[in-house]
Amino acid sequence: MMGEDNVPQPQSSACIRCLPILIPRHPSPLLPPPHSLSLPLLLKSLSRSGSRTKMWSFWAAVAPPPHAFRRKRVKSMALRLLFLFLSLSAIYADEGAYIGVNVGTALSNMPSPTMVAALLKSQQIRNVRLYDADPAMLAALTNTGIRVTVSVPNEQLLAVGQSNATAANWVARNVVAHVPAVNITAIAVGSEVLTALPNAAPLLVPALRYIHSALVAANLDGVIKVSTPHSSSLILDSFPPSQAFFNRTLEPVFVPMLKFLQSTGSYLMLNVYPYYDYLQSNGIIPLDYALFRPLPPNKEAVDANTLLHYTNVFDAVVDAAYFAMAYLNVTNLPVVVMESGWPHKGDPTTEPDATTDNANTYNSNLIRHVINSTGTPKHPGVSVPTYIYELYDEDLRPGVTSEKFWGLFDANGVPAYTLHLTGSGMLLANDTSSQTFCVAKEGADEKLLQAGIDWACGPGKVDCSLLTQGKPCYDPDTVEAHASYAFNEYYHGMGMAVGTCHFSGVAAITTTDPSHDSCLFSGSGGRNGTVLNGTSLATSPNSTSSTSSDAHSFYQSKVVLQIVEALLSGLVFL
Repeated sequence: MMGEDNVPQPQSSACIRCLPILIPRHPSPLLPPPHSLSLPLLLKSLSRSGSRTKMWSFWAAVAPPPHAFRRKRVKSMALRLLFLFLSLSAIYADEGAYIGVNVGTALSNMPSPTMVAALLKSQQIRNVRLYDADPAMLAALTNTGIRVTVSVPNEQLLAVGQSNATAANWVARNVVAHVPAVNITAIAVGSEVLTALPNAAPLLVPALRYIHSALVAANLDGVIKVSTPHSSSLILDSFPPSQAFFNRTLEPVFVPMLKFLQSTGSYLMLNVYPYYDYLQSNGIIPLDYALFRPLPPNKEAVDANTLLHYTNVFDAVVDAAYFAMAYLNVTNLPVVVMESGWPHKGDPTTEPDATTDNANTYNSNLIRHVINSTGTPKHPGVSVPTYIYELYDEDLRPGVTSEKFWGLFDANGVPAYTLHLTGSGMLLANDTSSQTFCVAKEGADEKLLQAGIDWACGPGKVDCSLLTQGKPCYDPDTVEAHASYAFNEYYHGMGMAVGTCHFSGVAAITTTDPSHDSCLFSGSGGRNGTVLNGTSLATSPNSTSSTSSDAHSFYQSKVVLQIVEALLSGLVFL
């Protein structure tokens, strides 16, 4: 149904968080963790509406150089040094392909911020999106290195969009006061404003500009991006993707907004929900398309204009956004999906596809699709960073039964289901079965690894005799391999308790059995790649980004710090 000025209105499952409060709604004893040395920390320490895209028509048709330093005054040298440091830091802050998680708070038994942060760290979740800028939550995220997107709630948009001073105060209070200890990397201004609050549309671009200006004044605009999440329902005639365009009644807002994002080096935030697209297609969109299930070539949807083959709804919606932007002469703006997921429970009568199996299938396939930098048919190999909706089930959400069951965990931190991500690496869900292992992070600092070995084999009381020459676990004779054995023995000796796989941040949990030859690690069942929640919600090792793996972030930081140290030492000779 079209509302005022032909702007699509949210439907019954629209997120309560998208709507303004005061405006009428539309329908161990281990080594102590040191402060992170990641460069973003040195520089700066959810809403879901339907996102309903009219996809069914297409499916019905086709679906059967840093500057050189000069030896001048110390002041000039220092300024150039700072420029180099900031430039390198900005490069290393770009994570390429990654998975994040939305953190909603509509729970009757909401965990404390400290508990939320502990869950995020234990699950190796390195990117989160908050629906506000709650100071207690930000305090809990201090010095964790987790990349945080904070939000200007819709109910604050009116004030921020009308006053530069108000926007500056918001940034001072909610961003500047917390960096660099909190790794804030983006600000989401509002949430699905053009569909949830269409009367506020004229204030959206001013709000973006005011927030950005405040970041410029604080010298944070290079490391914190500003954007605003949109429902994919803004994309009309979205199938085939090559014919997609944004709601033309919104072009007076959308065009300057895209130009702003382009000029500031930001990205388009988009919410993509194949679950709703599938529901609203009345059976035209096959469930397999929505769930990323593999399809034979003759079952794929083909865009007749481009001859691009689409095997899933997610890619088709993202490409529709690319094509719609191109229609407005914007061709180099990345897309970041801020919300996507699948409910794991619903009313069996009216929501039969909201099941644990389908949620498991969708999120597992989505995570694998993203971290492998698969890209889309229009832009293969170009990563589409995506935030899973959501961390917790939210029992206070209104609407149909499924609205309460989108979480990966319940309020106690118990996984809602076990993701099937065999061989993906780090663990997502807090599964403490005997088929999880604690290993050294790839590329971790060898001094920290050696310190971990010394502690585990000493005060940690691990029997490390198998690491001596001639014994089964001596080879490969590397610090990383020996650390993995020692860390895992301690982890299993402590019953795989939370916090027993840390070792100053150089250890991580995995589902892949690290046993080799006759060297059997504790917990080994003689099988590799068990089917558990085995992924890191971090950068893909296959990312095409120059910083393709978050596991190397410590090394990258160290390299830059060494460069800076060398340059600083040169100042004494000036």
